[in-house]
Amino acid sequence: MNYVFHDGNFYPSDGPVLSVANRAFHFADGFFETIRVVHGQPVFLDAHFSRILDSMKAYRFERSIQFTRQKLEKELLSLLEKNGIHQGGRVRITFSRKSEGFYKPADNEVDYVMEAYALEHNQWVINQQGKKVDLYPEIKKDVNPLSIYKNLDSKLYVLASIFAREKGLDDVLIQNYKGGIIEATSANIFIASNGVLYTSSLEDGPIAGIMRMQVINLALEHNIKIYECTLTPQNLLAADELFFTNAISGIQWVSSYRTKRYFNQTAQRILALLNASVNAG
Repeated sequence: MNYVFHDGNFYPSDGPVLSVANRAFHFADGFFETIRVVHGQPVFLDAHFSRILDSMKAYRFERSIQFTRQKLEKELLSLLEKNGIHQGGRVRITFSRKSEGFYKPADNEVDYVMEAYALEHNQWVINQQGKKVDLYPEIKKDVNPLSIYKNLDSKLYVLASIFAREKGLDDVLIQNYKGGIIEATSANIFIASNGVLYTSSLEDGPIAGIMRMQVINLALEHNIKIYECTLTPQNLLAADELFFTNAISGIQWVSSYRTKRYFNQTAQRILALLNASVNAG
């Protein structure tokens, strides 16, 4: 049996945990965080905790003085142990406003629920077959102060994923209202062109991904030129590679965008550096 963790207690994952009056259910009033587990340990936890605090501030949640990085890590490890996860795994933490009320909450106290699931691989593994992608034309992403966080209101990504499935694609690329290509349905995007990496600027509205930040840092550490900028369809057609990043899957390469075909040498190199950095730590 798998368990979830909430308010100091473990609950079976297939049973009730929260009231139907929870604001996450009524108003999508919150955000979430996903964390990769390697060798039974959550990785990049400092970066995740920093983003959690930034998200709380952006959503005007009140952080309890008891909510510390050490407390979070202790709870994560206890849930991993409870679920018997000693190698690769995935953790999701859903944060919502705890109080009752309608649009105007009674207070801003935060509530959260942790889930943890085992994964087949103990480290990040690149996809053997490249992904086939295209643009998602139906809805553009709004750019506002909350755009970079993992909002519980994920209908854009849900509908885009359904569109990809209906069109026989592995994924689609999401644009903002200015036409900039900013992300995939569950990943940040990078292109490689003549040995230089490019990724969409946070000012254009993509999720501020933890893996995005790790790839940028690895590139800088290993003298790979990298730029944050606005990406256009023309940039994709001129690129040598296109790959996706997120905390759980690591790096996934794209083989085709419309009639354009891509290689994956840079993606494989970055992935090797990523796994080496975690194993060294």
